[in-house]
Amino acid sequence: QARVGDTGGGSVQAGGSLTLSCVVSDYLNCGNDMNWYRQTPGKEREFVSGISSDGSGRYADSVKGRFTISRDNAKTTVYLQMNSLKPEDTAMYFCAIWLRPPGGLCSDYWGQGTQVTVSS
Repeated sequence: QARVGDTGGGSVQAGGSLTLSCVVSDYLNCGNDMNWYRQTPGKEREFVSGISSDGSGRYADSVKGRFTISRDNAKTTVYLQMNSLKPEDTAMYFCAIWLRPPGGLCSDYWGQGTQVTVSS
């Protein structure tokens, strides 16, 4: 079973920074985008950022210029550097990656989520 562990959340004041990490183990990256999503209670999960196989990043308008996504060359870890945090960034953050077991088919795997809380 693939293990996707997202960590790095915490509580910060507005204007602060956090770096989220998502580490993949046991399964292989399928070469698709590695993405971050977030969700608050009562709302749908929303896309935050993604990084493609060529290393180019995509961002939701709400985080452009403040968040930076990156990954390691082995494509087993994806990071989300979050600067100038705002209270509206408060959410549970999840990473999502397409993985496959050796010799198996690709499927979408999600981390368990890491909570980010930004106080004003």
